[in-house]
Order: sequence, then structure tokens, then C-alpha cells
Amino acid sequence: MTARLLAFAGSARRDSLNKKLARAAHAGATAAGAQATFIDLDDYPMPLYHGDLEAASGMPEKALELRALFLESDGLLIASPENNNAMSSLLKNTIDWLSRDVGDGKGANSGLAPWRGKAAGLLAASPGAFGGVRHLPHLRQVLAGLGVTVVGAQVAVPKAHEAFAADGHLADERVAKQVRSLAEAVAGLAAKLRA
Repeated sequence: MTARLLAFAGSARRDSLNKKLARAAHAGATAAGAQATFIDLDDYPMPLYHGDLEAASGMPEKALELRALFLESDGLLIASPENNNAMSSLLKNTIDWLSRDVGDGKGANSGLAPWRGKAAGLLAASPGAFGGVRHLPHLRQVLAGLGVTVVGAQVAVPKAHEAFAADGHLADERVAKQVRSLAEAVAGLAAKLRA
């Protein structure tokens, strides 16, 4: 059974290092036989989550579009930038909106439906020496609370401003192999969970 994965970065910046890393993970998942799709969160702009806004207008249209993609997927490859030792506000806001109930809140309308039963792999890229790794335990905790099974391995790319070749691929084969291995692990786990 072929796993359906979404690969994305918690960054909207056009030349984001984490977008480059998410694309590398997407390529690794595709090479592993998964049906992988790269998405750019910049294509799904949402207001900052606000309970009164949700009560007045419901879930924003772009959040509903993204939610539909999540519902169709079996797993996630998330390249998360680190902002002040935490996940980016864009990624947190995306999680907050997609974890809200819609309609009657039952079954596929539950806020947990886009998350529960999925596999995920975490990656981070940073120009710093730690590669953005310090915030990944918190992201892992947030996802686990939503019912996501996060694989044990994770990839952090330090000095990421030097890690990518001009065509966007990872220049260091050792790091590229780690990304491919993570993508393969997520694809394998996602297929098992789906079955």
C-alpha cells in the first residue's frame, strides 16, 4: 500500500532553508515509493487564530483547503525553522487552525481528524551550529498530543546556508542520506498505520 505524504516547511520565506530541506525530504519520499506532495504554507495564508473570529466566521477558506489535504494524507514530513528556541509562529498557527472542529465536530469533522493516525518525520535547518534541533522535542510533543506518531529519528542541518548546492540539493551526501532515510522511515510507518 503506497503511503501518501505531505512535505512542507514551517516558513513562508521564498528562499527558506527549511523549504529547501522539505523539498529534499519530498524527493527522498518519492524515491522510497511514496506518493509525496510538496506544499508551501505561503499558499495557504490564514489569520492568527482567534476564538472570536472562528465563532463569527468559522475556519478560513485556506485553512479548509489545507485541512482537506491533511485528511487525504497518511504522513507528514515537516521541516521546522527554529524561532527563539520554538517552532515558528506560522507552523504553530497552522496547527492551531487545523486542529479545530468543523461542522458537528464528529468523525472527519473532528479537529483531531487531520492528525490522528498519521506518521511524521521532523527536520530542521538553521545557519546556526545546532541546526534548529532545540525546538524539535516541543514540536514532537505537540504532534503526539494530536495523535501523530513521530518517528524517533530526526534530521537537523547546521550551517544550512552552506548545505545546499545551487540547484537546491543537499551538497553533503551524509546529510542527504539522513534525509532519505527519514523519508523512507515515515513512508514505511505511514503505510503500516494506514493498513
